[in-house]
Order: sequence, then structure tokens, then C-alpha cells
Amino acid sequence: MVQKAKILLVDDRPENLLALEAILSALDQTLVRASSGEEALKALLTDDFAVILLDVQMPGMDGFETAAHIKRRERTRDIPIIFLTAINHGPHHTFRGYAAGAVDYISKPFDPWVLRAKVSVFVELYMKNCQLKEQAALLRLQLDGGAPTANGSGSNGSGAGSGSEAVRRGAPGGGLLAELSARLAAVEEQAEALTKQLDESADPAAVATATHLERKLSGLRRALDALEPGTPGAGSSTAGAGS
Repeated sequence: MVQKAKILLVDDRPENLLALEAILSALDQTLVRASSGEEALKALLTDDFAVILLDVQMPGMDGFETAAHIKRRERTRDIPIIFLTAINHGPHHTFRGYAAGAVDYISKPFDPWVLRAKVSVFVELYMKNCQLKEQAALLRLQLDGGAPTANGSGSNGSGAGSGSEAVRRGAPGGGLLAELSARLAAVEEQAEALTKQLDESADPAAVATATHLERKLSGLRRALDALEPGTPGAGSSTAGAGS
């Protein structure tokens, strides 16, 4: 069973939280309420979230201050934040939202379809990223522990070689590597579509966030390519870890 992503909804008004739940319920994900910035930070201590919908105007710790705390934490700094606000003080106010680390800034009343579509993009990216992490962990176990080869021996057996040698011989790691590459390609496609959408909005901070995501994906792609059989240096890098 595929685990659902968690979406954090932060607003001090219960009726606004109820409205957000009604809009996002069609995504069939886990919606978590927080009625203040402090409550949101507490929820972020224990749970991982795909995206945060954060109201700007709240008593006590407002949305900007809450976002600043989120971005300072190592665990939560990369979680996308969408600011929601009932006021519009012009470009300066919007820029402050992006400067606080938001990937989007939406004024109320907003189009429910647009909000749901934007949230679904980040949920999809989160789910793909989780799948990649799980597959990468499994591949690491196979390479470090020694996937069985055709003669039934692993990396610890005589003449078996390292995990990378098992991949070159067509062991299960080879098929897993292809699966990882395919999953990464799907995330790259989603990121490219997101970048095109952001380019049209011409929001500098949002475009910068998308560029940062693309750099991370490029790093993952290079790491996977280095594990491909026949890639120069691939055998030496993994053999050292398995010896």
C-alpha cells in the first residue's frame, strides 16, 4: 500500500481550515491542522510533510516568522511553503513572502482548482522523492551486502567481487538500477513541468527554488550514471566501500 503524503494546513481561523480541507480532500492525502505558528512548528518536529499551506496573518507568531523558523531547521528547510493571505499590500508584501522562503504566494479569495493543482504538484514530487530514497536504500544494501550472482555467491564469497561487480554480471542490482533511473526520469519530468509553469509567473524566488530542485536532481542523475556498468570509475568507487 502506498503511504499517503501529509499536508500541513496552518490558519488561526477554524472556518479557513475547514475550507482548505474541503478543497484538498480530493487529493486523498493526509491533512494535518495547526491553528498557530507554534502548533505548526510542533507538528514539524515529528512528522514529514509534502507541502505547507501557511496563513500570513495570525496572532502571536505570524506566517513570516513561522516560515523563518521552518527554514532555519535542517529537517524542515526544504519543505515547500505556500503562503495564503487575505490582504494584498502590493509587490513589496509579496516579495517578503518569497524572501521568507515561500514557493508561492496566493491572495484570498483564491481559485480552489488552482490551489489544488499547485498542491498536487508538490505532493507528486514528494511521493516520487520518497520512492527514490527507498529504492536507493535497497540498492545500497544490495551493493554493500553483496547481491547473489549466477554462481550463488555474494560479495563476501571468494571470486565474487564487490557489489558493483554483481551489477555488471546482471545480478538483481542491475534491474534495480534501471528502475531507479526510470523513477528519477519521472521526477525530472515533473520538475521540468514545474519550472516551465514558474517561468510563466516570473517570480524570481519561486524560479530560484525550482532551479535548486533541478540541481539536486542533476546530482542524483550523475550518481546513478556513475553506477552504470562500464562507467569509468564506477567499479573503484563502490569496490572501496564493499572491501
